[in-house]
Amino acid sequence: MKLEDIIKGRGLWRNLVLFISVMGPGIITANVDNDAGGITTYTLAGAHFGLTLLWTLIPITLALILVQIMSARMGVATGKGLADLIRENYGLKVTFYVMLVLIPINFGNVVAEFAGIAAGGELFNISKYLSVPTAALFVWWLATQGDYKRVEKVFLAACLFYATYLASGYLAAPDWEEVLQATVTPKLTWNREYLTMLVGVVGSTIAPWMQFFQQSLVVDKGLGIKEYRHVRLDTIIGCVTVMAVVFFIIVTCSATLYQSEIRVESAQEAALALEPLAGHYCALLFAIGLVNASLFAASILPLSTAYSVCEGLGWQTGLDLSFEEAPQFYSLYTLLIGAGVIAVLWPGFPLIKMMYWSQVLNGILLPVILFFCVSLSSREEIMGKLANSKLFRLAAWVTVILVSILSLTMVASLLVGS
Repeated sequence: MKLEDIIKGRGLWRNLVLFISVMGPGIITANVDNDAGGITTYTLAGAHFGLTLLWTLIPITLALILVQIMSARMGVATGKGLADLIRENYGLKVTFYVMLVLIPINFGNVVAEFAGIAAGGELFNISKYLSVPTAALFVWWLATQGDYKRVEKVFLAACLFYATYLASGYLAAPDWEEVLQATVTPKLTWNREYLTMLVGVVGSTIAPWMQFFQQSLVVDKGLGIKEYRHVRLDTIIGCVTVMAVVFFIIVTCSATLYQSEIRVESAQEAALALEPLAGHYCALLFAIGLVNASLFAASILPLSTAYSVCEGLGWQTGLDLSFEEAPQFYSLYTLLIGAGVIAVLWPGFPLIKMMYWSQVLNGILLPVILFFCVSLSSREEIMGKLANSKLFRLAAWVTVILVSILSLTMVASLLVGS
């Protein structure tokens, strides 16, 4: 064996080891975006519209990669979270109003995740009065009693369970030639239902909490400019894998529910309907994926909120800190979990209304957060050599404009339809 081959081999293994040590923030943030609400949206996309929305996943993936790379880059370049940077560059008043909108949005999502846990538990004949409190205790214990490395390992393990949707897609036995054609051939249908679902798919994929959370994880893990190349790869892999899951959810529901003209209204109904169409194992894997996604997101979303609020107000944050060292951080995390459990179990709580208004606020806040991301990551005095290039900045602003139009269209459709 030649010396240069040995050197190349060593370099490959060295890069692999470095990537494994760095990976986490990008993969975790992207995958948790496939939460109960997201899975329901993608389920309805496949069940109601077949394969006609598959072509949108390619541009959505590119937009997601672009947005999340900016967040990761700000984290490694500044060593600060997004809320920190907003407060330092736009003032406490602006930060306060951003947090004022972000908290109810994230709380609505937390409630949705515990509702997903309740629905998933019922698929296995487990009462919500047992499944929801048990899940809440687990996610609270995980964050408050662990450290960053331990928590990250659990979150990365949870990402593996999304493979159940890939298996479901295979067991559904779609026409793969038709699937491929629908993926690469744009097909836009000009009716309100189709456009509303398109906006919903985009809105479920890119959410304000993601930009805050990934940047906070990068900082909490202590990643810097030297690790940026691997942080970027971690982000790209996370974005691609999350969209692969979306792809297989749509394919599964199209090949079974859409073809059989069964129009379900939730992921729980889809899991029940899949068994007679695609077999017990397909339905079981789909149900397991729903429970895992809900539990995973119920851990992350309160954590994301705690990071954002505490960074914005200049309080201590971090999973390596104890309760005594970061009382506001852990107290807010605990409060959000407790309130989420109470909301789901409380008879007569306006659950649908809460989730509805959180989506409206999400659509309003997303363009604002994307503006901050592009503006801050383009400033050399903040980013140094990692500031956005002219070409990247142009692509970022175009993405922000398009996503903002879709996001505000979603808000308008929700308000008009209410």
